[in-house]
Formats: sequence, C-alpha cells, structure tokens
Amino acid sequence: MHVTADGFAGGPNGEMDWIHVDEEIFEYAGRETDRADAALYGKTTYQMMEGYWPTAADQPNASKHDIQHSNWYNRVPKIVLSRSMKSDPSKNLIVISDNLADEINKLKQQPGKNIIIFGSATAVRSLLKENLIDEFWLFVNPVVMGTGLSFFDGVKSRLKLKLISGRAFASGVVCLHYEK
Repeated sequence: MHVTADGFAGGPNGEMDWIHVDEEIFEYAGRETDRADAALYGKTTYQMMEGYWPTAADQPNASKHDIQHSNWYNRVPKIVLSRSMKSDPSKNLIVISDNLADEINKLKQQPGKNIIIFGSATAVRSLLKENLIDEFWLFVNPVVMGTGLSFFDGVKSRLKLKLISGRAFASGVVCLHYEK
C-alpha cells in the first residue's frame, strides 16, 4: 500500500498522482504479489484495476511488469468489498457485501497462499475495524500532502506492529514490512 511520508493513502479527492513506481519497485513488489493467490479491493480500486489489467499483457508496448501482473491478475480470485456489486464467477470475482469478518475468515482458512490488498483506503479501514489484516507492506513515498485519505482513520485502539524488513529504493520510496 502506498502512503505519503505524512501517512496519507490518497489526496483529499482520492488522488494518487503522487505515487512513484518504477521497474525497481515493480520487481520488488512483484515478488510479494507472487506469494499471494487472491487480491482484495474496494469497489473503486477494483473498477480501476479491471479497466486495465485484464488486457495489459496484450498491448503492443506491454512492459515485463505489465505482462507478469496481468497474467497474475487474470489467474487469481478478485475479492471486492461492495454493497452494490454482485459476484461473477466468469471474472473470478467474489463480492463481500456483509458479514465481513466471517467471510474473510472463511477465505483465510482455505488452502492457498496469501490474500493481498492493493490500496483501497475504505476497504483497509473496514478490515482494520474487524482485525483482519495480518501484515502491512507500506511503500512510503517522499511527499507530504498535509491532508488526504488515510488507511488508519477510525482505528479505535493502538495497533502495535513489528518491523520485519525495510527497503529503500533509488527513487526515495521506502518499503516497510510490518506484522501485527
């Protein structure tokens, strides 16, 4: 999940134009993505992803990352937290609209790898309220916005984290891997 140095996940209107990604970050993040066999999104992030990733590998100028991530995206179940969408097996789409803790815990009990969430500040807040996030991969971007959307708005009690690893990239982005 990308955050600013002052802890925001998006600008005041959800802007993400401050996020820095490059081949070095894609390579690093791709290894973690490969350790997951399901992706979790909020509705808005899913719609953004669905508008690009299903056919990204087919584009004439597709990068190595585009090809790898598109293939991964098309292969894994997409879990979306939404009250207005419906599941669609043809898209490998599972929609959770209520009983969040029960539904996520059922998914976590199934055999497989990890469930990874990309952004989705509202979805992250919902998962945090139910104590459903086991690890955080925070890509701290060297920018301060002063205001915006936070993953951690509404956290009611202290969330103690243990640093597992940290990695600084040439761009100034730092990835911090924490577990609860």
